[in-house]
Amino acid sequence: MASNKYINIDFPFKDSPQGFLLNLNSDTQRAVKADLMHLLLTRKGQRLYNPNFGTDLIKFIFEPNDRITLDNLKSEISASVKKYLPNLQINTLDINQSPNNQYLATVTLTYTITEGVFAMDDLVIINI
Repeated sequence: MASNKYINIDFPFKDSPQGFLLNLNSDTQRAVKADLMHLLLTRKGQRLYNPNFGTDLIKFIFEPNDRITLDNLKSEISASVKKYLPNLQINTLDINQSPNNQYLATVTLTYTITEGVFAMDDLVIINI
């Protein structure tokens, strides 16, 4: 009888086709992407026994949509990723104002996952 190796919980949370409560990841690329999304969208202080896990993206919601705020947002993301996802190397992190909506910023993060001698590239886009 073969058993599947599951790495973590998938993002976004949804019912599992395998019969589990939540959908699970079994490949590294999807698992790291889910870890990244969980890290970025978890508020600091929200995780029990690890209050520094996550980012403070929520505090930037009502800040002015200017270059200073976007640079602070960029440093917040970079520091959290560096601390909690050591096998993920950020290639580019662009945070830009939306041309259509003055209240919207778009975060585009391209990264490389390193696992031993293997490397995979991926990207995440988040609207804030």
